[in-house]
Amino acid sequence: MLDAALIQQCADPSLKPAIVEQFVTAAGANGPLAVTVKSGGRLILVPKATTQDEAMAIVRQYVGQAVVRVGLTQFPAGVGVKDAADLKPDLVDPCENLRKGTAMFAKVLRIVAKWYGNPKNDDVFPQIFDDAVYAWKTGEFEGVSVFQAEDPGKSVTIDNVLPAHQDKATVDLPPADTDAESVGSAEMRIDLSRIGGK
Repeated sequence: MLDAALIQQCADPSLKPAIVEQFVTAAGANGPLAVTVKSGGRLILVPKATTQDEAMAIVRQYVGQAVVRVGLTQFPAGVGVKDAADLKPDLVDPCENLRKGTAMFAKVLRIVAKWYGNPKNDDVFPQIFDDAVYAWKTGEFEGVSVFQAEDPGKSVTIDNVLPAHQDKATVDLPPADTDAESVGSAEMRIDLSRIGGK
């Protein structure tokens, strides 16, 4: 379980602490020095790092040739890095890893939520969260490479993603659709009663 102070100090402020905890539990690792290497969908066994230097040596050895995930959030190590020498040891720093990982996960959540049409219904959030975790683990969602994709911005309106202290009225929402009230109130025009043998 993550330390509440670490979440408060380091996690992306656009995610509630409970969401951060759920994310790290579902997609992260149990230690800041955890390095996971996959190639062709297969896990490559690497020695367990006991120091930041050991962890970074493993990361540098495999980045560019395999999918390398590192730290508490299992942050994708090679994202946005041209050369393995550019990789910073802060990848295995618990606070920095949580900061980068939760900021990236918040973007992935926004990408998934946008695909769902940015619903305001809390009932949909678990599905969006599960899809975002899956996208985090695979690096893709609906054919889009989520780590390289452009951030759809802060237009996501799911209450669960908003920080608890932020009032809904302060969020930049798209202009309300004047026909929003009539959505779903149209009469059925196709007779579906025969489907299913009834």
